[in-house]
Amino acid sequence: MTELRDLTPHAAIPLEQSTRDRRQRRLLRDYLPEMVSLERMLAEASERVQARVIERVALKEVTLPLYRVDIGSEAPDVPVLLLVGGVHGLERIGAQVTLAWLQSLLNRLTWDREMQDLLSRIRITLLPILNPGGMFLNQRSNPNGVDLMRNAPIEAQGASTFLLGGQRVSRRLPWYTGTPEKGMEPENVALEAVIRELLPGRPFSVALDCHSGFGWQDQIWFPYAYRRRPMRRIASVMALKLLWEQAYPNHTYAFEPQSRHYLTHGDLWDYFYKEVNRKGEGAFIPLTLEMGSWRWIRKRPRQLLRLEGLFNPMVPHRHQRVLRSHLSFIDFLMRAAANHENWLPAKAQEPMLREAAIMHWYREQG
Repeated sequence: MTELRDLTPHAAIPLEQSTRDRRQRRLLRDYLPEMVSLERMLAEASERVQARVIERVALKEVTLPLYRVDIGSEAPDVPVLLLVGGVHGLERIGAQVTLAWLQSLLNRLTWDREMQDLLSRIRITLLPILNPGGMFLNQRSNPNGVDLMRNAPIEAQGASTFLLGGQRVSRRLPWYTGTPEKGMEPENVALEAVIRELLPGRPFSVALDCHSGFGWQDQIWFPYAYRRRPMRRIASVMALKLLWEQAYPNHTYAFEPQSRHYLTHGDLWDYFYKEVNRKGEGAFIPLTLEMGSWRWIRKRPRQLLRLEGLFNPMVPHRHQRVLRSHLSFIDFLMRAAANHENWLPAKAQEPMLREAAIMHWYREQG
């Protein structure tokens, strides 16, 4: 592993730096315990796990690393599962679910021979805390006040919801997109660099970005968010949905395009989907997990009195249930990616699946 030696203070470190490191660790423990958990996992992980810092976010009190974790085959032609968490700092549960799955995977690697064999046929890359500054500050945006999910260079084709769809009025208001002339924020630039290096040319890749959001039901969203017309590879999404429902017929996810709810400017995954699928014969499917937070609030209404209570389960047993309830879906995505050749539609099957997808998701739009 790389970039991990600096996680442990060394006797030769000057006193001033050692004191500063201790203060930083104390701040992380108090304000960003997810980072402490991640670094502990990586420090104890086997040589199968590669980790490095791809960006650093400097705040007044502390400098925060943005970690990339890679597990599995390094061959350039194997499929990829990309997991992202912590895009919105307030939605800590997204990073926590990603970390829970990573911990489960690392534990299984010590004894599960089938898992070890599976990882010879797939590459898994995680960015568990994409917005460490926002999580440290307990705010949705990054430290610059920009909503990372509204920051990509893509505009909505149609009327977007006021404010919610992205706004350029003020960084003091939520859903601020930033300004086009400044480009994407450093966290998104780091993610873009990972995607450009990792995904093009692969036969198949799938991403899952974990969030919480208002709603009574857990939802799996796929592009587009910037327009209501179907994405070009909608047949592959329909095939994945059918595969999931056959494997887990009693699931409770709503599987649908984000555009059924609202249109947004600057959606990250719309942008990356178009960039990766613009060239090559491979397929890239980005998904977003939106955990329905209204259920947690209904069962504990006093969560409304705390900002983080709007987006995260606050009762310990409910929090544990959420952490374990999504592991099966992530496992499914890992196995679906590793076995993509067994279900990804051939050209002869695509017209039928595309028609089925349009009838299922877009019929009401005429």
